[in-house]
Amino acid sequence: MPINLINIPLGDTERPVPRWAIRLAKALPFVVLPHCLWRLPFAFDFSMGLVDPSAPPFPWWGAPYVIGLSVLTEALALLCTGLVSGWGEKVPDRVPVIGGRRVAPLAAIIPATLGGLGLIALWNTMPLAWFGVEGFHEVPFSNTWWMLLARVCISPVMLWGPIVLALTYAYYRRRRPVRPATDTAGPGLRT
Repeated sequence: MPINLINIPLGDTERPVPRWAIRLAKALPFVVLPHCLWRLPFAFDFSMGLVDPSAPPFPWWGAPYVIGLSVLTEALALLCTGLVSGWGEKVPDRVPVIGGRRVAPLAAIIPATLGGLGLIALWNTMPLAWFGVEGFHEVPFSNTWWMLLARVCISPVMLWGPIVLALTYAYYRRRRPVRPATDTAGPGLRT
């Protein structure tokens, strides 16, 4: 049965998930996909127009590394759907040993927050290099077309960190303890 990423079954959650969060979680694998595809030719020692005379020769382990990095990137993007689905609140029964147990909210919130902040630190400094800010440098390209292709393919990945943080915030809001309703009439006004 083929996987349809647009209609990923997200399962039942204890409280409703905001529609924007579901849309962002489903879009995230497609947001990082151009970068993953742009990276794949490097696995076969194709430079994609990069000119780096100081680059060492392509190592024997380069192809598995680059392919594995692209697969890992997509897997982590898909893992973010746990922030909007039932399996992010309760471990599926089919998982050995811990299946059926409730996921502690902080067990998802802390890694997702740290991951989102790490992604922002990793990717969101790229425009500084593009605009020539001192202290940031970009590897030169053989021509403008290669540079434009790289920027178009890599730019969407800068949204990954902010999307993860937004999904984490929605997860936190949904999983936080419910406060009991308070009586707004005040103590002496009951009838």
